[in-house]
Amino acid sequence: MSQIESLFVTRLYRAALSEHGPKIDADELENSCLVIADDDEAGQDWCEENGYPGYTSYASLTDLPWRFPIFADLVKSLDEHVKAFCEDLEFDLDGRELKLEDLWINILPPGGTHSSHIHPHSVISGTTYVAMPEGASALKLEDPRSARMMASPARKKDARRELKPFIYVTPKVSDVLLWESWLRHEVPLNMADEDERISVSFNYAWA
Repeated sequence: MSQIESLFVTRLYRAALSEHGPKIDADELENSCLVIADDDEAGQDWCEENGYPGYTSYASLTDLPWRFPIFADLVKSLDEHVKAFCEDLEFDLDGRELKLEDLWINILPPGGTHSSHIHPHSVISGTTYVAMPEGASALKLEDPRSARMMASPARKKDARRELKPFIYVTPKVSDVLLWESWLRHEVPLNMADEDERISVSFNYAWA
């Protein structure tokens, strides 16, 4: 009897932020992101100089958990989520651990996008979602084998989810998504009418 099985699975972790760690007030976190963005002139300048739509603190602020207690609480929660994902991935950490490497705010206005990319030099990457207005972009994940499918025919439109070349995940406010950092992803055009899509992204490295 013939047998077909799935090999080399790509895992995606999704959970409510509240499942682990301190309680995070969603409104307070959103307000903190907006206040930081408004005050961070260096970050605003970087975004303008680099053609980045909206705002990110990625290149300007490296100490959000030290500056704002709510981000310190957020890290405590994320640490537990990453630990749970690490157990699912069955990593052998050899007595070491995955530690937060960086954490940054993203504010994407209507019409903004974030092009396809990976997160080099880290193990686990992810995002927690702070504001997702109607029409806000999903997260688009790309099959990591795409570059090796040089002569492959296209997949059927109704192909099974695990066979699709791209997966779109639409998170809710206070969701946490985690993936291995080599997984290519992007944020397509934000189709929200007026409101901004706000998220906090992060990387964990093997320390």
